[in-house]
Amino acid sequence: MSTGRAEQEELEESAATGPLNGVRVVELASVIMAPYAARQLGDLGADVIKVEPPDGDMTRHYPPTRTPGMGVLALNLNRNKRSVAIDLKAPGGRDALLALIATADVFITNLRPQALQRLGLDYEDVAAGHPGLVYLNAQGFRSDSALGSRPAYDDIVQAASGLVWLNEQVSGIPYFVPTVLADKICGLVITQSVLAALHHRDRTGQGQHVEVPMADTMLAFNLVEHLAAATLDPPEGPIGYSRALSAQRRAARTADGWMCILPYNDRNWRDFFAFVGRPELADDPRFGTLPDRARNADELYRLAAEFTPQHSTAEWQAFCDSAGIPAAQVLSLAEAASSAYATEGGLLRTAQHPTEGAYHLIGEPVRFQATPAGLHRHCPRIGEHTDEVFAEIGHRPSA
Repeated sequence: MSTGRAEQEELEESAATGPLNGVRVVELASVIMAPYAARQLGDLGADVIKVEPPDGDMTRHYPPTRTPGMGVLALNLNRNKRSVAIDLKAPGGRDALLALIATADVFITNLRPQALQRLGLDYEDVAAGHPGLVYLNAQGFRSDSALGSRPAYDDIVQAASGLVWLNEQVSGIPYFVPTVLADKICGLVITQSVLAALHHRDRTGQGQHVEVPMADTMLAFNLVEHLAAATLDPPEGPIGYSRALSAQRRAARTADGWMCILPYNDRNWRDFFAFVGRPELADDPRFGTLPDRARNADELYRLAAEFTPQHSTAEWQAFCDSAGIPAAQVLSLAEAASSAYATEGGLLRTAQHPTEGAYHLIGEPVRFQATPAGLHRHCPRIGEHTDEVFAEIGHRPSA
């Protein structure tokens, strides 16, 4: 037995400990949102089968790559999955996919509803003989809306959900958040929705159609705090959470760097003002209570920024820790990923891919006491498991 095969068998044994051991998920998706959701289910022990075209999901080709079709995005997005290559436009392609879905508990796709209808893969077609199937599709806008046929990616959804506007209120520039926030939040909602639907299925035997529209999901997400005074009818003020929209809400300069220092309650602010030698500000009517501070957030943050350069980052951290004030040094992404905290928690570690060699594996942040999640299969090559999977289900695809 080869060393690589022995390692894979050892990894596969770990899947049996995951909380979703025994659940099969078929993913027909590309880019980040839905593949990220399916990867989370795979991390939790589900048997995730990624169906992709013969040339692979587009994220496989994002540079850099050591091997064609194995780009850096794919290595973590597609871990804990098996890859099956199917040309859905070729004779027998649809039948092969349906045969695979017939063995699944969950089907996840981010194809637009119109494309699914053209392929004969909408919910009614797929679930007709599979009443227990959880069928989840995610796309930019609600399928029954006037915008249902519009294409959408993360930037489009950031704009449509008010997020770009929020950025403009603070900086004057309508910029995008520098991460694919909508894709990843919607991916988390997909995972949550699948688990809820599986719970219902396990109690009743009934599967269902679940739709996750990105614009709706992100609008609801943004309104949690930003509906604010507009929650009341008639509104008591404009939409927008004033503290978050303060132009002065930013990292604080220290004597030797930058920190986030966040006194929150009355005692925190009293201790903060005493530490910077201005204890009388704790009794200032602008800052005495939480409502006062909320109404005067701009002035409060401006004042705090004048005081923080008095001490070094280490001095601030020591004081804040002793006073119970939330605080953290501003780290670069590379510094955060390589910090002692991240390293000790296994949040980024080196793994050995059977074809790509050493790579950095993003760890599973959630700790399950009885059913630990983690790596049990490295990112597969395009179509690596096509023959294996179809042999398992007893289906011979058309030539």
